[in-house]
Amino acid sequence: MIVTLLGTGTSHGVPVLGCNCTTCTSTDPRDFRTRSSVYLQAGSLHILIDTATEMRLQTIKNKVPRVDLVLMTHNHADHVCGFDDLRRFCELQGNEIPVYGNQMTLKGITSMFPYIFDKKVHIGGGIPRIRLNEIIVPIETAGIKIIPIPVFHGSMGIFGYRIEDFAYVTDCSYIPDDSLVLLKNLKLLILGVLRFKPHPTHFNLEEGLKIIQILKPKHSILTHIAHDFKHQEVNLSLPENVELGWDGQRVEIS
Repeated sequence: MIVTLLGTGTSHGVPVLGCNCTTCTSTDPRDFRTRSSVYLQAGSLHILIDTATEMRLQTIKNKVPRVDLVLMTHNHADHVCGFDDLRRFCELQGNEIPVYGNQMTLKGITSMFPYIFDKKVHIGGGIPRIRLNEIIVPIETAGIKIIPIPVFHGSMGIFGYRIEDFAYVTDCSYIPDDSLVLLKNLKLLILGVLRFKPHPTHFNLEEGLKIIQILKPKHSILTHIAHDFKHQEVNLSLPENVELGWDGQRVEIS
């Protein structure tokens, strides 16, 4: 399995509009963060997690050849607003692309993109060919097992995902005990950790590191990062086998 971090930024991205802090003016390319998304090549299966705002630019930069299915964590704008760019992959592949999420997420997507799903709204031009699927229990496709992981983004119930020995959990402030069990024995965990200070709907650094201590994955990468974190400085302070992610980072899981 090859995991590519397409984007590692928070909803504002980095640099943040109108900000002149040392991270936003950094010349280190790892401090340039588009909105968070991940791409996986697992055997013959090509999986996209979330359609971030910069999806078109992310997939061009990382030479993404195809998208066989999409897993949506939730329907906040920074995780969904690249959704229309799936249209090009539908054209290239000549088929519908299945999109999975919980009921709330799928309902939000149909409201945000009515021209895709409501024939009365669409007038002309191309649209993505999408098949929405509510995911409640684990599914298996092309020999790859995908487990939805219920977590909380403040009071909002959303999904992380476990795919074989890899898991992706972003925009999270609380992981129930039953979900922690599903995240044991990982080779790679990508976890959303927003900033140093506490936040009502996201883990901060201290909280994220406590989750990593509980789960003990072999390797952990932090994502959904605000401009509070300057890559080189924060990365040096992290525990062994924990690192800040960066846009375009690729990790192979044997």
